[in-house]
Amino acid sequence: MDRIARAARRVSAAFLALTAIAASAETSWVKDELRLELRSGPGTEYRIKEYIKTGDSVTVLSRREDWVQVRSTTAGDGWVQADFLSPEPPAAMRLERMKTETADARGQFGSLTERVKALETENGTLKEEDVEQKEELESLTRDNMELKAGARWPEWITGACLLAVGMLMGAIVQSMNGRRARPRIRL
Repeated sequence: MDRIARAARRVSAAFLALTAIAASAETSWVKDELRLELRSGPGTEYRIKEYIKTGDSVTVLSRREDWVQVRSTTAGDGWVQADFLSPEPPAAMRLERMKTETADARGQFGSLTERVKALETENGTLKEEDVEQKEELESLTRDNMELKAGARWPEWITGACLLAVGMLMGAIVQSMNGRRARPRIRL
């Protein structure tokens, strides 16, 4: 029993020690930069001609097992291990491109937001002008209808006046003759 108790104490002490170590562990990250050896042949036994770094683009000339013959604009021709090449740019370059695109998009968003505000202000002004023009159109339409409906009354009054003057003149002329008009037909 004594042995079991001692073993249990040792296990719990080891557990506490591991927990303390895990709690004090610090986090680290692997660097994103890589210097890749450009060799004179397809293998580690060939001499290193130059180094190419993360982000350099290369043209693939040929492939042999785990090695690729490439042409670099900075280092010339040589061989590198195939595992270190990718058809896509490295994450750091993509991140920088995304940051640039994001900054551009934010700038465009800001200018578009300003443009929207300006257009909304202009739209409000145009709506006010539209309301004013509609009111003026309604007023002019009413005036036009009144003029069309009432445009005949001067003609009617002129005609009535001419008729009245004619009748009056006829009455005056007849009374000036002094005699009464006789019917021409005799029975």
